[in-house]
Amino acid sequence: MRWTPHATVATIVERNGKFLMVEETGSNGLVWNQPAGHIEANESIIEAARRETLEETAWDVEITQLLGFYTWTAPANGKTYHRHCFVGVAQQHHRSRPLDECILRAFWVDIDELRANQHKLRSPLVLKCIEDFLAGITYPLELIQEVSA
Repeated sequence: MRWTPHATVATIVERNGKFLMVEETGSNGLVWNQPAGHIEANESIIEAARRETLEETAWDVEITQLLGFYTWTAPANGKTYHRHCFVGVAQQHHRSRPLDECILRAFWVDIDELRANQHKLRSPLVLKCIEDFLAGITYPLELIQEVSA
């Protein structure tokens, strides 16, 4: 059997000490996550990060930095996720735009509330990425080389 990781993106968006999050339906009920999702065919990872953030939060973001690459294997299903995590800056909110159907709401939350609600997080990557952001771990987007045919 061939092992196939799931290629995903996530975006850390911070504003006034709060982080843009989503509450979504997960396999274990309602969970909190960054705006995140799978990369689609013929889509750059930066485009995927912008698209997922817009679809899940109704916020346009400018992707400014790479936070890092993260790997996690979900114990519930054994699937391995390769997360490309970015830092974005909120640009414009489209209040009337509907959110993805599995997203109940987008909201802003501070780090203390996230730490106090770790049991609600979709995976350990959610808090790990924010902790890395707060530690100042970021890289320039030029580190990414996407070559097309």
